[in-house]
Amino acid sequence: MASREEMSLSFGSAAGAYESGRPEYPREAVDWMLAPVREPGRALRVADVGAGTGKLTRTIVEAGAEVVAIDPDPDMLAALRTHVHGVPTFVGTGERMPLPDASVDAVLLGQAWHWVEPVAASAEVGRVLRAGGVLGLVWNIRDESDPWVGRLTAAMHGSHAEEMLSGEGPQVAEPFDGLEARSWHWTRSLTRAALLDMVASRSYVITATDADRSAVLAAVGRLFDERRITDATGAEVVDLPYVTHAYRGIRS
Repeated sequence: MASREEMSLSFGSAAGAYESGRPEYPREAVDWMLAPVREPGRALRVADVGAGTGKLTRTIVEAGAEVVAIDPDPDMLAALRTHVHGVPTFVGTGERMPLPDASVDAVLLGQAWHWVEPVAASAEVGRVLRAGGVLGLVWNIRDESDPWVGRLTAAMHGSHAEEMLSGEGPQVAEPFDGLEARSWHWTRSLTRAALLDMVASRSYVITATDADRSAVLAAVGRLFDERRITDATGAEVVDLPYVTHAYRGIRS
């Protein structure tokens, strides 16, 4: 089995599957995370850390903020520049950002805080945030109150994020004193190709052996066939329920 570090740096090799298979982030969640630093007539400057192919980046742009995108993988940033134009990109991590002190109003991480060391990352986020700035953390997690979704997770294996959110939740340190939380329930329709791409973009599957990867994808294909419906366009899809979990903390 690959190490945690190998898993965290594996996504660039599956950037296409990541872009195709991973869900977008609800605008409501981004608006909620940014609400404490909204000021009439003032542009927000936001760092999207662990930006990947830009799934969260584009929602931040839609929310009217100026964004810089940071990711440890140059291949992911290359994909981001293809899909989200005009956003500066930098190689970096939650523990080391190539940004000046007190240079942004908010630092958001989508599907990424479970990869960082929380004490070091909290300190680094605190360095780049202005006083009163926001740390926002968000995850899209499949809703396993649906038994079919539970079987899907068993077939594709759980993730570090799911383990963390089902336990104590995300941890932060100085200069943050805890996190406020909210969640949103929604449903996403996926074709067979998109569902398989979602699975193929996960670190466990990316770093698996060819035989294990093939077995996982075959099992997921069978689950698609079990649940598939025909939508209004005539395409075969499955409706996959999600819960978006968002957290925000204010820099003291």
